[in-house]
Amino acid sequence: MENILVCVAWPYANGDLHVGHVAGAYLPADIFARYHRLKGNRVVMVSGSDAHGTPIVVRADKEGKTPREVFEYYHGRFLETQRLLGISYDLFTHTDTENHHAISRQMFRRLLENGYLFKATQKQLYSERQGKFLPDRLVEGTCPICGYDKARGDQCDSCGHLLDGTQLINPHSRAHPDDKLTIRESEHYFFNLPALREPILAYLADKDGYWRSTVLEFSRRYAEEMEPRAFTRDLTWGIPIPVEGAEGKCIYVWYEALLGYLSATIEWAQVSGQPDAWKEFWYRADGVRIYNFIGKDNILFHTVLWPAALIGMQRLGEPWDGLDRGADLKFNLPYDVPANQYLNLGGQKFSKSLGVSLDAIDLAQKYGADALRFYLTLIMPEARDSDWSWSDFAQRNNSELLAKWGNLIQRTLSQIWRNFEGRIPQPGELTEADQALIAKVEAGFDSVGEKLNAVRLRDALNEALDLATATNQYLDFEAPWKTIKTDKARAGTQLYVAARVVDSLTVLFAPFTPGLSERARAQLGYADPLFGEQYIETLHESTRSHDVLRYDARRARGRWAPSQLPPGQPLGGEPKGLVSKIELADEA
Repeated sequence: MENILVCVAWPYANGDLHVGHVAGAYLPADIFARYHRLKGNRVVMVSGSDAHGTPIVVRADKEGKTPREVFEYYHGRFLETQRLLGISYDLFTHTDTENHHAISRQMFRRLLENGYLFKATQKQLYSERQGKFLPDRLVEGTCPICGYDKARGDQCDSCGHLLDGTQLINPHSRAHPDDKLTIRESEHYFFNLPALREPILAYLADKDGYWRSTVLEFSRRYAEEMEPRAFTRDLTWGIPIPVEGAEGKCIYVWYEALLGYLSATIEWAQVSGQPDAWKEFWYRADGVRIYNFIGKDNILFHTVLWPAALIGMQRLGEPWDGLDRGADLKFNLPYDVPANQYLNLGGQKFSKSLGVSLDAIDLAQKYGADALRFYLTLIMPEARDSDWSWSDFAQRNNSELLAKWGNLIQRTLSQIWRNFEGRIPQPGELTEADQALIAKVEAGFDSVGEKLNAVRLRDALNEALDLATATNQYLDFEAPWKTIKTDKARAGTQLYVAARVVDSLTVLFAPFTPGLSERARAQLGYADPLFGEQYIETLHESTRSHDVLRYDARRARGRWAPSQLPPGQPLGGEPKGLVSKIELADEA
């Protein structure tokens, strides 16, 4: 058994989650986590709402609200959206908890004590109209590297390079384009990344063969050339740095959001009643794999800056582990960062700030989680950008999820219900065709599992669909509805084989469409679910309470195995259709 820590990108709580977010990070992480739970591994999946980003301040200003009011509203929406979609977090929290604030301050102190933070002045863009330094994400201009004319002051979403606002060509305020911007100096703490170049390059050196080439090459190039980068910002909404006389200076939101992977694991351990359990994922030397599921716009933060912070913090022991100060502790670094490309809408990148969006909560409520999860997996932008298409969404649901898989369940079990008193038939001697189909589907537990473990999720789902197609072809050729007229025993064997294979397929499809698999297993007569329950819980801290999304992980271990369907098992009632046809009316 391995310890698998699934760390998922933290969304800014400034607008609803759209399907680009879901396809880019949240659904891939959930598919991967569900597979490893079924496999029998110990899985913890964590993330939360990014409460301190500039986009939240922008939204608050527009709506005449406080940043806290905005982030708490959308945090609640995030919880409900991901509950509806079946994103099975062991903990989905946020970055404005007492726990996260305390650990962020510890990160700052540890990096400072270890000599990786230093003070220096920095030139920043200043708004004369607003009388303040503009946060990076409030600045927009032309990228000096690729020429994209909507690059932000911290990063270009087109080429992915990290930037500084003063590097932009024709920079302007996103909120007030006519603002006069000047350059002023401000003193900040900087992260001495060049001092960590060698360990970062060593970390990246052995990732060939299992990291995505686009991620690895981009990261290595940046690591070779990286320079010190600001660790603090002039902000009023964030986590203040623990230094006297530094009022108005907060930890750069990217660093404390990345630290959320650690703080959320610590919070999970605390609320689970096993306060030291987080160490099994962050300090244990073997049998641990940490994955960061993100979109391509976040690559360098996760492959270079976050490992650098973990390496920079690891020398001192107090206070996270209870060991003596000076203990030689090493944080585990990410094993893999399977960053996806963009899911677009009509060729445009989904963007809350630009109004290009299909809200995931609306689609889940209208079409159901399984239809949405199925389609987004089929078009998941693993290697290149992909596009959402309404017509393709309906066509894939109707011709594949419904016709290939849903109808296979229905046609098999309805014949058993009608002709064998609603019980799995007793098989006779298996023919070569019977044995070949069973062997083909059972081999899928290795081949589909290998693809899931390698985070090749599209390939894994397509292989499961191929196995469903092979089962449909078996039924078409064997035609038990005809056989039963002359040889009921043989028809019973044919339907037993089909039901046994369908039983196996419910597990192979379970990471992708868990709700559908659970309903199919209930029709097969199983009383025990594959997966645990998701629920929203209120946690209490000394100053206030906060809601989180949690998952009951006591089930689902060791189920990634071929069917052991017993003959004679009664079905769970008269079979009903489990997949609905999608008829597009108002959508484009």
